[in-house]
Amino acid sequence: MSPAFAPRSDEDVLALVNAYPLAWVVPLEADAAATPLPLLAECSDDGRIVSLFGHLARGNPLVAGLQAAPRALLLFQGPQGYVAPRLVSNPTWGPTWNYAVARFHVRIEFVPDETDDALERLARHLEAGRADPWTVDRMGARYAPLRERIIAFRAHVERTHATFKLGQDEAPGTFDEIVGGHPDPELREWMLRMRGD
Repeated sequence: MSPAFAPRSDEDVLALVNAYPLAWVVPLEADAAATPLPLLAECSDDGRIVSLFGHLARGNPLVAGLQAAPRALLLFQGPQGYVAPRLVSNPTWGPTWNYAVARFHVRIEFVPDETDDALERLARHLEAGRADPWTVDRMGARYAPLRERIIAFRAHVERTHATFKLGQDEAPGTFDEIVGGHPDPELREWMLRMRGD
Protein backbone atom coordinates (compact mmCIF):
# COMPACT_ATOMS: atom_id res chain seq x y z
CA MET A 1 0.00 0.00 0.00
CA SER A 2 1.25 3.46 -0.81
CA PRO A 3 1.97 5.52 2.31
CA ALA A 4 -0.26 8.18 0.74
CA PHE A 5 -3.25 5.89 1.33
CA ALA A 6 -2.65 5.25 5.02
CA PRO A 7 -5.08 6.80 7.49
CA ARG A 8 -3.73 9.98 9.03
CA SER A 9 -4.65 8.85 12.53
CA ASP A 10 -6.68 6.37 14.55
CA GLU A 11 -9.48 8.94 14.36
CA ASP A 12 -9.89 8.27 10.63
CA VAL A 13 -10.33 4.53 11.21
CA LEU A 14 -12.79 5.16 14.04
CA ALA A 15 -14.77 7.57 11.84
CA LEU A 16 -15.04 4.93 9.11
CA VAL A 17 -16.27 2.22 11.52
CA ASN A 18 -18.76 4.62 13.14
CA ALA A 19 -20.14 5.81 9.80
CA TYR A 20 -20.18 2.36 8.12
CA PRO A 21 -20.70 -0.14 10.96
CA LEU A 22 -21.70 -3.13 8.81
CA ALA A 23 -18.70 -5.49 8.65
CA TRP A 24 -18.10 -8.90 7.17
CA VAL A 25 -17.08 -11.32 9.93
CA VAL A 26 -14.85 -13.85 8.18
CA PRO A 27 -13.71 -16.87 10.22
CA LEU A 28 -10.03 -17.62 9.68
CA GLU A 29 -10.05 -21.23 10.85
CA ALA A 30 -13.66 -22.17 11.56
CA ASP A 31 -15.67 -24.07 8.97
CA ALA A 32 -18.48 -21.53 8.74
CA ALA A 33 -19.61 -18.94 6.23
CA ALA A 34 -18.79 -15.25 6.58
CA THR A 35 -21.62 -13.11 7.95
CA PRO A 36 -22.28 -9.35 7.69
CA LEU A 37 -23.01 -7.72 11.07
CA PRO A 38 -23.17 -4.16 12.42
CA LEU A 39 -20.40 -3.68 15.00
CA LEU A 40 -19.52 -0.95 17.49
CA ALA A 41 -15.99 0.27 18.07
CA GLU A 42 -14.55 0.25 21.58
CA CYS A 43 -11.47 2.42 22.03
CA SER A 44 -8.52 2.86 24.34
CA ASP A 45 -7.96 6.21 26.06
CA ASP A 46 -5.83 7.35 23.11
CA GLY A 47 -8.63 6.71 20.57
CA ARG A 48 -7.33 3.46 19.05
CA ILE A 49 -9.92 0.76 18.36
CA VAL A 50 -9.13 -2.14 20.69
CA SER A 51 -12.30 -4.20 20.23
CA LEU A 52 -15.52 -4.37 18.26
CA PHE A 53 -18.78 -5.26 19.96
CA GLY A 54 -21.82 -6.93 18.44
CA HIS A 55 -24.15 -9.88 18.49
CA LEU A 56 -24.91 -12.96 16.44
CA ALA A 57 -27.96 -15.17 16.04
CA ARG A 58 -27.33 -18.28 18.14
CA GLY A 59 -28.56 -20.39 15.22
CA ASN A 60 -25.85 -19.02 12.90
CA PRO A 61 -23.19 -21.74 12.34
CA LEU A 62 -20.60 -19.02 12.83
CA VAL A 63 -21.28 -19.10 16.60
CA ALA A 64 -20.18 -22.72 17.00
CA GLY A 65 -17.35 -22.19 14.54
CA LEU A 66 -15.94 -19.18 16.39
CA GLN A 67 -16.38 -20.85 19.77
CA ALA A 68 -14.13 -23.66 18.48
CA ALA A 69 -11.68 -21.44 16.57
CA PRO A 70 -12.05 -17.76 17.63
CA ARG A 71 -9.80 -16.02 15.11
CA ALA A 72 -11.56 -13.91 12.48
CA LEU A 73 -11.09 -11.08 10.02
CA LEU A 74 -13.49 -8.12 10.17
CA LEU A 75 -13.88 -6.19 6.91
CA PHE A 76 -15.40 -2.71 6.92
CA GLN A 77 -16.23 -1.03 3.61
CA GLY A 78 -16.50 2.73 3.71
CA PRO A 79 -17.24 5.12 0.86
CA GLN A 80 -16.27 3.84 -2.56
CA GLY A 81 -16.86 4.51 -6.21
CA TYR A 82 -15.62 4.58 -9.76
CA VAL A 83 -13.82 7.73 -10.85
CA ALA A 84 -14.39 8.24 -14.57
CA PRO A 85 -11.87 9.97 -16.86
CA ARG A 86 -14.60 12.36 -18.09
CA LEU A 87 -14.32 14.14 -14.70
CA VAL A 88 -10.74 15.17 -15.47
CA SER A 89 -9.53 17.60 -18.13
CA ASN A 90 -6.21 15.75 -18.65
CA PRO A 91 -6.80 13.52 -21.72
CA THR A 92 -4.09 11.06 -20.63
CA TRP A 93 -5.60 10.44 -17.20
CA GLY A 94 -7.02 6.91 -16.72
CA PRO A 95 -9.99 5.73 -14.63
CA THR A 96 -9.60 4.58 -11.06
CA TRP A 97 -11.63 3.44 -8.07
CA ASN A 98 -11.55 5.39 -4.82
CA TYR A 99 -12.37 3.69 -1.53
CA ALA A 100 -11.81 3.52 2.21
CA VAL A 101 -11.61 0.16 3.98
CA ALA A 102 -10.51 -1.16 7.35
CA ARG A 103 -9.49 -4.71 8.18
CA PHE A 104 -9.14 -6.05 11.70
CA HIS A 105 -7.59 -9.37 12.69
CA VAL A 106 -9.43 -10.30 15.87
CA ARG A 107 -9.99 -12.93 18.53
CA ILE A 108 -13.69 -13.43 19.27
CA GLU A 109 -14.92 -13.75 22.85
CA PHE A 110 -18.59 -14.53 23.41
CA VAL A 111 -20.06 -12.48 26.28
CA PRO A 112 -23.66 -13.67 26.77
CA ASP A 113 -24.06 -11.58 29.94
CA GLU A 114 -23.63 -8.46 27.78
CA THR A 115 -26.32 -9.25 25.22
CA ASP A 116 -28.72 -6.60 26.55
CA ASP A 117 -25.93 -4.04 26.47
CA ALA A 118 -25.03 -5.01 22.88
CA LEU A 119 -28.60 -4.47 21.71
CA GLU A 120 -29.12 -1.22 23.59
CA ARG A 121 -25.79 0.28 22.48
CA LEU A 122 -26.34 -0.67 18.85
CA ALA A 123 -29.82 0.87 18.88
CA ARG A 124 -28.42 4.08 20.44
CA HIS A 125 -25.69 4.28 17.80
CA LEU A 126 -27.98 3.67 14.85
CA GLU A 127 -30.76 5.92 16.16
CA ALA A 128 -28.43 8.80 17.15
CA GLY A 129 -29.63 12.15 15.87
CA ARG A 130 -33.14 10.95 15.04
CA ALA A 131 -36.21 12.56 16.48
CA ASP A 132 -37.84 10.22 19.00
CA PRO A 133 -35.12 7.51 18.73
CA TRP A 134 -36.19 3.90 18.95
CA THR A 135 -35.17 1.89 22.05
CA VAL A 136 -35.38 -1.82 22.78
CA ASP A 137 -37.97 -1.30 25.54
CA ARG A 138 -40.51 -0.47 22.80
CA MET A 139 -40.58 -4.17 21.94
CA GLY A 140 -42.36 -4.94 25.21
CA ALA A 141 -43.01 -8.62 25.79
CA ARG A 142 -41.51 -9.56 22.40
CA TYR A 143 -38.02 -8.58 23.59
CA ALA A 144 -37.30 -11.46 26.01
CA PRO A 145 -37.98 -14.37 23.63
CA LEU A 146 -36.15 -12.69 20.75
CA ARG A 147 -33.20 -11.86 23.00
CA GLU A 148 -32.77 -15.57 23.80
CA ARG A 149 -32.00 -16.19 20.13
CA ILE A 150 -28.86 -14.03 20.07
CA ILE A 151 -25.52 -13.86 21.82
CA ALA A 152 -23.18 -10.89 22.29
CA PHE A 153 -19.52 -11.05 21.42
CA ARG A 154 -16.45 -8.87 21.64
CA ALA A 155 -13.82 -9.02 18.92
CA HIS A 156 -10.43 -8.18 20.47
CA VAL A 157 -8.23 -6.46 17.90
CA GLU A 158 -4.84 -8.05 17.28
CA ARG A 159 -3.93 -6.14 14.10
CA THR A 160 -5.46 -3.31 12.12
CA HIS A 161 -4.86 -2.40 8.49
CA ALA A 162 -6.72 0.42 6.80
CA THR A 163 -6.51 1.82 3.29
CA PHE A 164 -7.96 5.22 2.39
CA LYS A 165 -7.41 5.52 -1.38
CA LEU A 166 -9.24 8.79 -1.82
CA GLY A 167 -7.29 10.77 -4.36
CA GLN A 168 -4.38 11.80 -2.12
CA ASP A 169 -1.96 10.95 -4.96
CA GLU A 170 -3.71 13.16 -7.52
CA ALA A 171 -2.38 16.54 -8.65
CA PRO A 172 -4.27 19.35 -6.87
CA GLY A 173 -6.11 20.43 -10.03
CA THR A 174 -7.14 16.87 -10.89
CA PHE A 175 -8.30 16.28 -7.32
CA ASP A 176 -10.44 19.42 -7.45
CA GLU A 177 -11.99 18.32 -10.77
CA ILE A 178 -12.89 14.91 -9.34
CA VAL A 179 -14.43 16.38 -6.20
CA GLY A 180 -16.25 19.01 -8.24
CA GLY A 181 -17.82 16.51 -10.63
CA HIS A 182 -18.18 13.18 -8.86
CA PRO A 183 -21.85 12.23 -8.31
CA ASP A 184 -21.37 10.57 -4.90
CA PRO A 185 -21.51 13.15 -2.08
CA GLU A 186 -20.19 10.72 0.54
CA LEU A 187 -17.14 9.86 -1.55
CA ARG A 188 -16.49 13.56 -2.18
CA GLU A 189 -16.80 14.29 1.55
CA TRP A 190 -14.29 11.58 2.47
CA MET A 191 -11.88 12.71 -0.26
CA LEU A 192 -11.93 16.21 1.22
CA ARG A 193 -11.55 14.79 4.72
CA MET A 194 -8.39 12.93 3.78
CA ARG A 195 -6.99 16.00 2.05
CA GLY A 196 -7.70 17.96 5.21
CA ASP A 197 -10.52 20.21 3.95
